Parts: sequence; structure tokens; C-alpha cells
Amino acid sequence: MRLAGRICEWNDDKGYGFVAAHEGGARAFVHVKAFQSGSRRPVPGDLVSYRVEKDAKGRANAVELRFAGQRIERRSSPSSAQPSPLRRIPRRALGVSALLAVAALGSLGWVPAAVPLVQALLSFASYIAYWWDKDAAGANRRRTPEAHLHLLDALGGWPGALIAQQQFRHKTVKASFQAVFWVTVLLNLAAVTAAVRLGWARVLTELLFDGRA
Repeated sequence: MRLAGRICEWNDDKGYGFVAAHEGGARAFVHVKAFQSGSRRPVPGDLVSYRVEKDAKGRANAVELRFAGQRIERRSSPSSAQPSPLRRIPRRALGVSALLAVAALGSLGWVPAAVPLVQALLSFASYIAYWWDKDAAGANRRRTPEAHLHLLDALGGWPGALIAQQQFRHKTVKASFQAVFWVTVLLNLAAVTAAVRLGWARVLTELLFDGRA
């Protein structure tokens, strides 16, 4: 449902502000990128129409904004209305399945206990890193370097990254990021396979569990 309201606060240097609906209620955060393509820069007092979406923290965000009287943008090609194929990847299901699979392998004794333990810890760290970066983007704080996210994923945090990417809708359509991300997944799988076959994972398990593994 679209609402009618007014820009009640705007910081043009930072490119964001707040909009209040005519019918009352809480203000909604609005970023300049939420305005229809080709729109002018907003100023306080502008009349707008918009939709409200909730972010991962339940905060109201105004999206698909148009100024009063502005024509609806028509897409030049029907194909442009289709969602990116990158968004269709079932990331959460893949991430959860990977964690469950490695946990099952560990419980059956097919891989040393250190493998599922390390992957679970790094997946949690990667999940938090993606959440922090998404939150920083919305709050205009310092972002987490992409190299740090890739490093966590390459070390074994990629299942948690997949879950976070879908939950927070973060880094899912940037092709260059996704290309490197999937390379880190393959590198980690290769490294874990080598560590298990060469006995390194067993040595790590014995160190972690004081020789009782």
C-alpha cells in the first residue's frame, strides 16, 4: 500500500532523511536511492508518495518514492523488471544445509571434530560481519572492507555468509563480490578436503581436545 506524506527532515550531504505520512504514525527513514530514477534532490517539505518496508531490525524504510505529480517511470524492457538471477539462489537453505552436513559428518566420525567446530565458529563470525556491514551501510558508518568478508569466508565462514546474505539482502547482486565469494567457497572446500586427507584436521582436533579426540 502506498502512503502520501512529506519530507520532514533531509540531510543532503549524507543523502538521507525522514518522511512522515499525512495520516500520522512513525516517521520512515528514506535514502536518496529510494527515489524514482531521474528525480531531483529532495528538500524538506516536499510532498511524496511511497511504500514502507521493514529492515532486518524492524525499522521502517520508505521505498519507491515519487514526488507529488511525478509520472511513474516506465521500464524500457520487460526483462529489466525480472529479479537478478543472483537473488534466486537459495542462500539460507544452502548455508544451513552445509552446516548440518558437516555436523553430521563429524558426529559419524567421517571428519575430525575440529572441522564442524571451526566451521560453526567462523560461520557465526561471518554472519556477524555481514550484519555489521549492512547496518553500517544504513547508518552511514564505516563499512567492513570486502577483503575482510572474503577472508572469513575462505577460512570457513561461507555457510554463515550465505545465511546473512539472504537474511539481510546484502551483497547478493554485486557481481564482482559474488564472483570472489564463490571462489572462496571452492578454496575452502579444497583446503578442508586436503586437511582431512593429510591428517592436519586430526592433529588440530587433538590439540583442541587435549588428545582425547
